[in-house]
Amino acid sequence: MKSIPLILFILVLFISIFSFQFKTKPNWGFFAHQKINRMAVFRLPPEMIRFYKHHVQYITENAVNPDRRRYAVDYEAPRHYIDLDVYGDSAVYKMPRYWNDAVERFSEDTLQAYGIVPWHVNFVTYQLTEAFKENNAKDILRYSADLGHYIADANVPLHTTENYNGQLTGQYGIHGFWESRLPELYSANYDFFIGKAEYVENTQLAIWEAVKDAHLALDSVFKFEKMLTEKMADDRKFSSELRGNVNVKVYSRDFSKAYHTMLGGQVERRMRNSIKMVGDYWFTAWVNAGQPNLDLLIEEKAIFSKEEFISPGSSKILRQHESGVKN
Repeated sequence: MKSIPLILFILVLFISIFSFQFKTKPNWGFFAHQKINRMAVFRLPPEMIRFYKHHVQYITENAVNPDRRRYAVDYEAPRHYIDLDVYGDSAVYKMPRYWNDAVERFSEDTLQAYGIVPWHVNFVTYQLTEAFKENNAKDILRYSADLGHYIADANVPLHTTENYNGQLTGQYGIHGFWESRLPELYSANYDFFIGKAEYVENTQLAIWEAVKDAHLALDSVFKFEKMLTEKMADDRKFSSELRGNVNVKVYSRDFSKAYHTMLGGQVERRMRNSIKMVGDYWFTAWVNAGQPNLDLLIEEKAIFSKEEFISPGSSKILRQHESGVKN
Protein backbone atom coordinates (compact mmCIF):
# COMPACT_ATOMS: atom_id res chain seq x y z
CA MET A 1 0.00 0.00 0.00
CA LYS A 2 2.91 2.37 0.66
CA SER A 3 3.93 2.21 -3.02
CA ILE A 4 0.62 3.65 -4.24
CA PRO A 5 1.21 7.22 -2.95
CA LEU A 6 4.70 7.12 -4.44
CA ILE A 7 3.35 6.06 -7.82
CA LEU A 8 0.73 8.79 -7.70
CA PHE A 9 3.36 11.35 -6.79
CA ILE A 10 5.55 10.36 -9.73
CA LEU A 11 2.55 10.46 -12.06
CA VAL A 12 1.54 13.95 -10.92
CA LEU A 13 5.14 15.16 -11.23
CA PHE A 14 5.39 13.81 -14.77
CA ILE A 15 2.11 15.43 -15.81
CA SER A 16 3.14 18.75 -14.28
CA ILE A 17 6.50 18.80 -16.05
CA PHE A 18 5.00 17.74 -19.38
CA SER A 19 2.28 20.38 -19.13
CA PHE A 20 4.75 23.10 -18.18
CA GLN A 21 7.05 22.33 -21.07
CA PHE A 22 4.60 21.88 -23.90
CA LYS A 23 1.30 23.50 -23.07
CA THR A 24 1.20 26.27 -20.55
CA LYS A 25 4.52 28.03 -20.85
CA PRO A 26 4.16 31.57 -19.52
CA ASN A 27 5.55 34.76 -21.01
CA TRP A 28 9.20 35.57 -20.21
CA GLY A 29 9.19 32.33 -18.22
CA PHE A 30 8.60 32.02 -14.49
CA PHE A 31 12.26 32.69 -13.79
CA ALA A 32 12.51 35.98 -15.69
CA HIS A 33 9.16 37.40 -14.54
CA GLN A 34 10.05 36.74 -10.94
CA LYS A 35 13.54 38.17 -11.40
CA ILE A 36 12.14 41.36 -12.95
CA ASN A 37 9.66 41.98 -10.13
CA ARG A 38 12.22 41.21 -7.45
CA MET A 39 14.89 43.52 -8.86
CA ALA A 40 12.36 46.33 -9.32
CA VAL A 41 11.71 46.38 -5.57
CA PHE A 42 15.26 47.54 -4.87
CA ARG A 43 14.83 50.63 -7.08
CA LEU A 44 12.18 52.12 -4.80
CA PRO A 45 12.72 55.09 -2.42
CA PRO A 46 12.95 54.53 1.36
CA GLU A 47 9.29 55.47 1.84
CA MET A 48 8.25 52.54 -0.34
CA ILE A 49 11.02 49.99 -0.10
CA ARG A 50 10.36 49.01 3.51
CA PHE A 51 6.84 47.85 2.62
CA TYR A 52 7.90 46.19 -0.64
CA LYS A 53 10.92 44.45 0.89
CA HIS A 54 8.72 43.11 3.68
CA HIS A 55 6.52 41.54 1.00
CA VAL A 56 9.25 40.84 -1.56
CA GLN A 57 8.53 37.11 -1.52
CA TYR A 58 4.92 37.75 -2.47
CA ILE A 59 5.87 40.30 -5.16
CA THR A 60 8.35 37.79 -6.59
CA GLU A 61 6.34 34.59 -6.45
CA ASN A 62 3.12 36.18 -7.69
CA ALA A 63 4.72 37.83 -10.68
CA VAL A 64 3.32 34.88 -12.65
CA ASN A 65 -0.32 35.21 -11.54
CA PRO A 66 -1.46 36.71 -14.86
CA ASP A 67 -0.01 33.69 -16.67
CA ARG A 68 -1.97 31.38 -14.41
CA ARG A 69 -5.15 33.26 -15.33
CA ARG A 70 -4.43 33.09 -19.05
CA TYR A 71 -5.57 29.49 -19.23
CA ALA A 72 -8.60 29.94 -16.98
CA VAL A 73 -10.45 32.99 -18.28
CA ASP A 74 -11.24 34.25 -21.78
CA TYR A 75 -10.46 37.91 -21.23
CA GLU A 76 -6.94 37.45 -19.84
CA ALA A 77 -4.91 36.37 -22.87
CA PRO A 78 -5.12 39.63 -24.91
CA ARG A 79 -3.66 41.54 -21.97
CA HIS A 80 -0.23 40.01 -22.63
CA TYR A 81 0.51 41.06 -26.21
CA ILE A 82 -0.39 43.21 -29.21
CA ASP A 83 -0.09 41.98 -32.80
CA LEU A 84 1.03 45.25 -34.34
CA ASP A 85 1.79 43.77 -37.75
CA VAL A 86 -1.89 43.03 -38.44
CA TYR A 87 -2.53 46.78 -38.44
CA GLY A 88 0.03 47.50 -41.16
CA ASP A 89 3.75 48.10 -41.58
CA SER A 90 3.77 51.49 -39.86
CA ALA A 91 1.37 50.62 -37.05
CA VAL A 92 4.11 50.89 -34.43
CA TYR A 93 4.16 54.63 -35.17
CA LYS A 94 0.56 55.29 -36.22
CA MET A 95 -1.45 53.14 -33.79
CA PRO A 96 -3.62 55.31 -31.50
CA ARG A 97 -1.94 55.50 -28.12
CA TYR A 98 -5.11 56.08 -26.11
CA TRP A 99 -7.81 53.45 -25.65
CA ASN A 100 -10.85 55.51 -26.66
CA ASP A 101 -9.13 56.67 -29.83
CA ALA A 102 -8.16 53.10 -30.69
CA VAL A 103 -11.69 51.80 -30.06
CA GLU A 104 -13.15 54.53 -32.26
CA ARG A 105 -10.80 53.62 -35.08
CA PHE A 106 -10.76 49.82 -34.90
CA SER A 107 -13.59 48.69 -32.53
CA GLU A 108 -13.08 47.00 -29.17
CA ASP A 109 -13.64 43.53 -30.63
CA THR A 110 -10.76 44.01 -33.05
CA LEU A 111 -8.44 45.31 -30.35
CA GLN A 112 -9.27 42.39 -28.07
CA ALA A 113 -8.67 39.96 -30.92
CA TYR A 114 -5.12 41.20 -31.50
CA GLY A 115 -4.02 42.15 -28.01
CA ILE A 116 -4.25 45.14 -25.66
CA VAL A 117 -1.11 45.02 -23.53
CA PRO A 118 -0.10 48.73 -23.72
CA TRP A 119 -3.57 49.91 -22.74
CA HIS A 120 -3.94 47.30 -20.04
CA VAL A 121 -0.65 48.35 -18.45
CA ASN A 122 -2.08 51.84 -18.08
CA PHE A 123 -5.33 50.47 -16.63
CA VAL A 124 -3.52 48.39 -13.99
CA THR A 125 -1.43 51.46 -13.15
CA TYR A 126 -4.70 53.25 -12.41
CA GLN A 127 -5.87 50.30 -10.27
CA LEU A 128 -2.62 50.40 -8.30
CA THR A 129 -2.97 54.15 -7.78
CA GLU A 130 -6.46 53.65 -6.36
CA ALA A 131 -5.18 50.88 -4.07
CA PHE A 132 -2.55 53.27 -2.70
CA LYS A 133 -5.21 55.93 -2.11
CA GLU A 134 -7.31 53.43 -0.18
CA ASN A 135 -4.32 52.15 1.85
CA ASN A 136 -5.32 48.64 0.82
CA ALA A 137 -2.21 46.50 1.34
CA LYS A 138 -3.73 43.44 -0.30
CA ASP A 139 -4.66 45.30 -3.49
CA ILE A 140 -1.35 47.18 -3.55
CA LEU A 141 0.51 43.89 -3.62
CA ARG A 142 -1.89 42.24 -6.06
CA TYR A 143 -1.74 45.08 -8.60
CA SER A 144 1.99 45.62 -8.12
CA ALA A 145 2.71 41.99 -8.97
CA ASP A 146 0.33 42.05 -11.95
CA LEU A 147 1.63 45.35 -13.27
CA GLY A 148 5.18 44.04 -13.22
CA HIS A 149 4.09 41.09 -15.32
CA TYR A 150 2.28 43.11 -17.98
CA ILE A 151 5.09 45.66 -18.27
CA ALA A 152 7.60 42.87 -18.76
CA ASP A 153 5.43 41.28 -21.46
CA ALA A 154 5.19 44.61 -23.29
CA ASN A 155 9.00 44.64 -23.52
CA VAL A 156 9.24 41.28 -25.33
CA PRO A 157 9.62 41.62 -29.13
CA LEU A 158 7.66 38.42 -29.79
CA HIS A 159 4.70 39.86 -27.88
CA THR A 160 4.26 42.46 -30.61
CA THR A 161 3.69 40.20 -33.60
CA GLU A 162 1.17 37.72 -34.96
CA ASN A 163 4.16 35.45 -35.68
CA TYR A 164 4.67 35.18 -31.91
CA ASN A 165 6.18 31.70 -31.94
CA GLY A 166 7.72 31.63 -35.40
CA GLN A 167 4.80 29.51 -36.59
CA LEU A 168 4.44 31.60 -39.77
CA THR A 169 8.11 31.42 -40.76
CA GLY A 170 9.09 27.85 -39.91
CA GLN A 171 10.77 28.94 -36.66
CA TYR A 172 8.41 27.22 -34.26
CA GLY A 173 9.61 27.43 -30.66
CA ILE A 174 11.49 30.72 -30.96
CA HIS A 175 9.26 32.37 -28.36
CA GLY A 176 10.31 30.22 -25.44
CA PHE A 177 13.87 30.17 -26.79
CA TRP A 178 14.22 33.96 -26.65
CA GLU A 179 12.32 34.73 -23.47
CA SER A 180 13.02 31.65 -21.33
CA ARG A 181 16.01 29.65 -22.50
CA LEU A 182 18.34 32.62 -22.99
CA PRO A 183 17.55 34.39 -19.68
CA GLU A 184 17.90 31.14 -17.76
CA LEU A 185 21.31 30.47 -19.33
CA TYR A 186 22.83 33.96 -19.31
CA SER A 187 21.02 36.41 -17.01
CA ALA A 188 23.39 35.67 -14.13
CA ASN A 189 25.87 37.87 -16.00
CA TYR A 190 23.42 40.69 -16.75
CA ASP A 191 23.72 44.09 -15.07
CA PHE A 192 20.44 44.70 -13.24
CA PHE A 193 21.56 47.64 -11.11
CA ILE A 194 19.74 50.51 -12.78
CA GLY A 195 19.38 53.26 -10.19
CA LYS A 196 16.51 54.86 -8.33
CA ALA A 197 12.93 54.80 -9.57
CA GLU A 198 11.83 57.86 -11.54
CA TYR A 199 8.45 59.50 -11.99
CA VAL A 200 6.74 58.85 -15.34
CA GLU A 201 4.91 61.89 -16.67
CA ASN A 202 2.66 59.97 -19.07
CA THR A 203 2.41 56.26 -18.36
CA GLN A 204 0.34 55.55 -21.47
CA LEU A 205 2.86 57.08 -23.86
CA ALA A 206 5.81 55.55 -21.98
CA ILE A 207 4.55 51.98 -22.29
CA TRP A 208 3.97 52.55 -26.00
CA GLU A 209 7.61 53.57 -26.35
CA ALA A 210 8.58 50.24 -24.79
CA VAL A 211 6.27 48.37 -27.17
CA LYS A 212 7.72 50.29 -30.11
CA ASP A 213 11.31 49.49 -29.11
CA ALA A 214 10.42 45.83 -28.65
CA HIS A 215 8.70 45.65 -32.03
CA LEU A 216 11.62 47.28 -33.83
CA ALA A 217 13.87 44.53 -32.46
CA LEU A 218 11.85 41.79 -34.19
CA ASP A 219 13.88 41.75 -37.40
CA SER A 220 17.03 40.58 -35.64
CA VAL A 221 15.09 38.08 -33.49
CA PHE A 222 13.94 36.19 -36.58
CA LYS A 223 16.86 36.94 -38.91
CA PHE A 224 19.63 35.71 -36.61
CA GLU A 225 17.81 32.53 -35.66
CA LYS A 226 17.28 31.75 -39.34
CA MET A 227 20.93 32.43 -40.17
CA LEU A 228 22.13 30.09 -37.43
CA THR A 229 19.63 27.39 -38.38
CA GLU A 230 21.03 27.37 -41.91
CA LYS A 231 24.52 26.79 -40.50
CA MET A 232 23.75 24.20 -37.82
CA ALA A 233 22.19 20.80 -38.37
CA ASP A 234 19.44 19.68 -36.00
CA ASP A 235 21.83 17.51 -34.02
CA ARG A 236 23.76 20.69 -33.15
CA LYS A 237 20.76 22.99 -32.83
CA PHE A 238 18.88 20.81 -30.36
CA SER A 239 19.80 18.71 -27.39
CA SER A 240 18.11 16.87 -24.56
CA GLU A 241 18.11 17.98 -20.93
CA LEU A 242 16.68 16.41 -17.81
CA ARG A 243 13.83 18.43 -16.26
CA GLY A 244 12.69 16.70 -13.13
CA ASN A 245 12.57 13.05 -14.20
CA VAL A 246 11.83 13.78 -17.85
CA ASN A 247 14.19 14.34 -20.75
CA VAL A 248 12.98 17.28 -22.84
CA LYS A 249 14.10 18.61 -26.19
CA VAL A 250 15.70 22.07 -25.90
CA TYR A 251 17.86 24.41 -27.94
CA SER A 252 21.44 23.30 -27.45
CA ARG A 253 23.88 25.36 -25.44
CA ASP A 254 26.07 25.90 -28.52
CA PHE A 255 23.15 27.20 -30.56
CA SER A 256 21.91 29.30 -27.64
CA LYS A 257 25.34 30.85 -27.10
CA ALA A 258 25.75 31.72 -30.76
CA TYR A 259 22.28 33.25 -30.94
CA HIS A 260 22.73 35.18 -27.71
CA THR A 261 26.02 36.59 -29.02
CA MET A 262 24.46 37.63 -32.33
CA LEU A 263 21.66 39.45 -30.52
CA GLY A 264 24.31 41.67 -28.95
CA GLY A 265 22.76 42.15 -25.51
CA GLN A 266 19.17 42.45 -26.74
CA VAL A 267 17.67 40.17 -24.08
CA GLU A 268 19.57 41.97 -21.33
CA ARG A 269 18.38 45.36 -22.61
CA ARG A 270 14.74 44.24 -22.66
CA MET A 271 15.02 42.80 -19.13
CA ARG A 272 16.74 45.95 -17.86
CA ASN A 273 14.06 48.13 -19.41
CA SER A 274 11.39 45.94 -17.83
CA ILE A 275 12.96 46.29 -14.37
CA LYS A 276 13.32 50.05 -14.80
CA MET A 277 9.73 50.50 -15.93
CA VAL A 278 8.24 48.30 -13.21
CA GLY A 279 9.96 50.32 -10.48
CA ASP A 280 9.10 53.59 -12.19
CA TYR A 281 5.41 52.69 -12.57
CA TRP A 282 5.07 51.53 -8.95
CA PHE A 283 6.69 54.78 -7.83
CA THR A 284 4.51 56.88 -10.14
CA ALA A 285 1.30 55.26 -8.88
CA TRP A 286 2.37 55.93 -5.29
CA VAL A 287 3.19 59.60 -6.02
CA ASN A 288 -0.09 60.11 -7.89
CA ALA A 289 -1.93 58.66 -4.90
CA GLY A 290 -0.48 61.34 -2.63
CA GLN A 291 2.50 59.36 -1.30
CA PRO A 292 0.65 57.50 1.48
CA ASN A 293 2.61 56.18 4.47
CA LEU A 294 3.23 52.54 3.55
CA ASP A 295 5.01 51.83 6.83
CA LEU A 296 1.57 51.67 8.46
CA LEU A 297 0.69 48.77 6.17
CA ILE A 298 3.82 46.66 6.60
CA GLU A 299 2.39 44.19 9.06
CA GLU A 300 -0.90 43.69 7.21
CA LYS A 301 -1.26 40.20 5.85
CA ALA A 302 -2.02 39.68 2.17
CA ILE A 303 -3.29 36.13 1.96
CA PHE A 304 -4.85 35.15 -1.33
CA SER A 305 -6.96 32.15 -2.11
CA LYS A 306 -6.41 30.26 -5.34
CA GLU A 307 -9.68 31.61 -6.72
CA GLU A 308 -8.47 35.19 -6.37
CA PHE A 309 -5.85 34.83 -9.07
CA ILE A 310 -7.32 31.98 -11.10
CA SER A 311 -10.89 33.01 -11.73
CA PRO A 312 -13.34 30.43 -13.08
CA GLY A 313 -13.94 30.79 -16.80
CA SER A 314 -14.44 29.16 -20.14
CA SER A 315 -12.41 26.16 -21.21
CA LYS A 316 -11.83 27.86 -24.55
CA ILE A 317 -8.27 27.32 -25.77
CA LEU A 318 -6.32 30.56 -25.57
CA ARG A 319 -3.33 31.69 -27.56
CA GLN A 320 -0.32 29.85 -26.21
CA HIS A 321 3.33 30.90 -26.10
CA GLU A 322 5.03 27.52 -26.22
CA SER A 323 8.32 26.99 -24.47
CA GLY A 324 9.50 23.80 -26.01
CA VAL A 325 10.43 23.02 -29.57
CA LYS A 326 8.27 21.18 -32.01
CA ASN A 327 9.08 17.47 -32.12
